[in-house]
Amino acid sequence: MHFAPEKSLSEQFRKIYSEYKTADLYANADLKLDLENLSLQSGSYNTIICNHVLEHVDDFKAMREMHRVLSGNGILICSVPIIEGWETTYENKSITSEAERELHFDQRDHVRYYGRDFRDRLKTAGFNHIQEVTAYGDDVVKWGLIRGEKFFICKKDI
Repeated sequence: MHFAPEKSLSEQFRKIYSEYKTADLYANADLKLDLENLSLQSGSYNTIICNHVLEHVDDFKAMREMHRVLSGNGILICSVPIIEGWETTYENKSITSEAERELHFDQRDHVRYYGRDFRDRLKTAGFNHIQEVTAYGDDVVKWGLIRGEKFFICKKDI
């Protein structure tokens, strides 16, 4: 399951995986799903990809829902805008206008900018086995990634 699928990744994954599905609440996708309240059976997916989505939603709800729908040995692959120099995530619920959000979070529909505590947020949702991979070299070009972007590969803790 790939939430808010990037076109470059989606095209590649469809060639590789026969059971690949995309999901989005607003954009064109195989399934229309609300990441905070997934209408999917528990344990129904082995892999979930969620790149640059959690900064748009209630991330605690979304991470718990993804944990719920993952199978026993399922993995979550995700990325977020993160500043490793910040100890904690910057969010402020009183910032609601698009102009203020763009000023504070670099995009009008973002509600936070993550700090190093992102790993703790993943653990709170039950993802205690976290591997980190940084995008560089040929993979950046092949997969259309942001140079230096960090990906979190999280195994479900059952």
